[in-house]
Amino acid sequence: MRTYHCFWLLFWAGQPHQSFLTPLSKRTSGFPEKEKVLILSGNSRQDLHRSKRSWMWNQFFLLEEYTGTDYQYVGKLHSDQDKGDGSLKYILSGDGAGDLFIINENTGDIQATKRLDREEKPVYILRAQAINRRTGRPVEPESEFIIKIHDINDNEPMFTKDVYNASIPEMSDVGTFVVQVTATDADDPTYGNSAKVVYSILQGQPYFSVESETGIIKTALLNMDRENREQYQVVIQAKDMGGQMGGLSGTTTVNITLTDVNDNPPRFPQSTYQFRAPESMPPDSPVGRIKANDADVDENAEIEYSITEGDGYEMFGITTDKDTQEGIITVKKTLDFENKNLYILKVEATNTHVDPRFLYLGPFKDSATVRIQVEDVDEPPVFSRPAYIMEVKEDVPINSIIGTVIAQDPDAAKNPVKYSVDRHTDMDRVFNINSGNGSIFTSKPLDRETLLWHNITVIAAEINNPKQSSRVPVFIKVLDVNDNAPEFAMFYETFVCENAKAEQLIQTLSAVDKDDSYSGHQFSFSLAPEAASSSNFTLQDNRDNTAGIFTRKTRYNRHEMSTYFLPVVISDNDYPIQSSTETVTIRVCACDHRGKMLSCNAEALIHPTGLSTGALIAILLCIIILLITVVLFAALRRQRKKEPLIISKEDIRDNIVSYNDEGGGEEDTQAFDIGTLRNPEAIDDNKLRRDIVPETLFMPRRTATARDNTDVRDFINQRLKENDIDPAAPPYDSLATYAYEGNGSVAESLSSLESVTTDGDQDYDYLSDWGPRFKKLADMYGAMDSDKDS
Repeated sequence: MRTYHCFWLLFWAGQPHQSFLTPLSKRTSGFPEKEKVLILSGNSRQDLHRSKRSWMWNQFFLLEEYTGTDYQYVGKLHSDQDKGDGSLKYILSGDGAGDLFIINENTGDIQATKRLDREEKPVYILRAQAINRRTGRPVEPESEFIIKIHDINDNEPMFTKDVYNASIPEMSDVGTFVVQVTATDADDPTYGNSAKVVYSILQGQPYFSVESETGIIKTALLNMDRENREQYQVVIQAKDMGGQMGGLSGTTTVNITLTDVNDNPPRFPQSTYQFRAPESMPPDSPVGRIKANDADVDENAEIEYSITEGDGYEMFGITTDKDTQEGIITVKKTLDFENKNLYILKVEATNTHVDPRFLYLGPFKDSATVRIQVEDVDEPPVFSRPAYIMEVKEDVPINSIIGTVIAQDPDAAKNPVKYSVDRHTDMDRVFNINSGNGSIFTSKPLDRETLLWHNITVIAAEINNPKQSSRVPVFIKVLDVNDNAPEFAMFYETFVCENAKAEQLIQTLSAVDKDDSYSGHQFSFSLAPEAASSSNFTLQDNRDNTAGIFTRKTRYNRHEMSTYFLPVVISDNDYPIQSSTETVTIRVCACDHRGKMLSCNAEALIHPTGLSTGALIAILLCIIILLITVVLFAALRRQRKKEPLIISKEDIRDNIVSYNDEGGGEEDTQAFDIGTLRNPEAIDDNKLRRDIVPETLFMPRRTATARDNTDVRDFINQRLKENDIDPAAPPYDSLATYAYEGNGSVAESLSSLESVTTDGDQDYDYLSDWGPRFKKLADMYGAMDSDKDS
């Protein structure tokens, strides 16, 4: 049964008088309820000066979510000025007045027209007033009152998230915090237990539990293993009314993921692995892959492989593929089937990130045996050395053996080997090799001074299978022999002063030798026998590979001898001794008192006097006068009257055009066109003669148009008649000559003048009979005929 609280609101008028309460009997539901009355009171006495407030506020309580069919009754307004005669009118204003709340203006009854929801608006503030119907004036002052919405449990708890996601490490202890869920209830928490929420777990036991008051989810089972189960879905319920019967509830889902820890060691799926590797496999080539399985993931599953023991420890290595966590076995050194064909290795796989908490589960590593079988392949010959260095003297005769290379087939068959020189490394074919025994010999003379080192490549190939071949570099050093004579280090040309004194040094000589000397060069200098006694100079050997030239007499005269050529013999001390004769050029020159050269020209003394200044000026004036004369002569030549264009009776200006180049024909716009001759109307009427200046300008005469295919004889006669009567014709001292050959010619016409009218009648097939030189021309004109026919 619903109970409605009654509130009294007293209204005091201006003067005190007795208040009264009017009982109401109207109800809006079948439940008995106490009457709610708001009484307005007034006093008309004037003797009291103190006045009280006309309205004393109070509040009404109204139940939310009313489900009845009638309007919900709220309360009643009543004034002590109301005599019951209908003279007063009650009005209502404020929150929802006239829409949500209505008042009976006669009785003052207040009703709610709609269902109210406390969660939308819990309090409504309204103002009440009584006015006189006849005058419209208020009989009581306006006052406020409050309508509070009474809460009922009409909202279920709501979680802040529809789905929660959480994760915890596997193998966690019981009671490990997972996540906290939170639910809220929109009902009034100050009234009853409508907003008191209690949490419980509907799904997820026995793995997890939840605290009823806080919503904290914890682990409830020990040692949950991710490798057995990784995902868990837990359903949590939040119920109001403290979890009592009849309370409303809401649920949420919590997805819990177990994260990985390193609690599983790596394990090889088999204890022994077998691989095959051909002996020709180059170093760092992969032989095979092995993998140890680890139930963990990410960094907890990272594995490091290593070879711990075995007879192939030095021959093979192993690396880890970071993407697949596989061990890649590779070759470290070249394999040799004939030397060893089976290797046994022990490979160990170890976790790189070990968790000390789980060491009690055992060692986090595993081992396996790997057997590698080396396969025999047909290998190329192998030289006894990776490179050969040989020495040979440069004076050895041709076909001399300088060394031998050795190569053998490493296979069990021991196939014979043949040798050859790679000619790309010996373009001049200086060396050759015996194909059977590998001996290298010279095929051309050697010269150390030209090339000190010869770098060639020798090829060894199996006779039965030439594709199986190998190469080796051979470095041949040419040793020096004393086969070059010493010579001057430079060309020596010096001078001696005419006033030189005896035993005066005029030049120091030095020499070089192309040969190589192990103990150092020692050169000796001397004058040639033919110059030793009669020379005007002497030579002194300084014993340090230099020599000095000295004067033998006191004075020299360049007019008697301007240049001396002194032969010098240079010898070395190697075996066999080599010597050469070099020449030193010595010029006799005039010098000052300090020995500085002034002039070495003998003719300068014979004609010491040069041209005087006056002579030079005279020569310059003559040149200027000659130039002026030439310029004046050229100017006078230009002032002479030009001769007329027609200076000879042989000058024909009407029809003759000179051709001095090939090609063109009727296509040459600069040539004469017979079509213009036969159509005089095409001639420019305003074009005048250029060889004379007419005294009177005559209008050009119109000539009759020549008929097509008119004979040239008739055409010439017509033009002669026109020139006879034409006042603008050339003067009498000019002659226009017209020649006529007659009709037809055995050789036909060779001119292109009539090609305009006769081109279509031409037949160029005869060009094909003139030989290969005219074939191109025959093809061109033959193609033109075919185009016209098409």
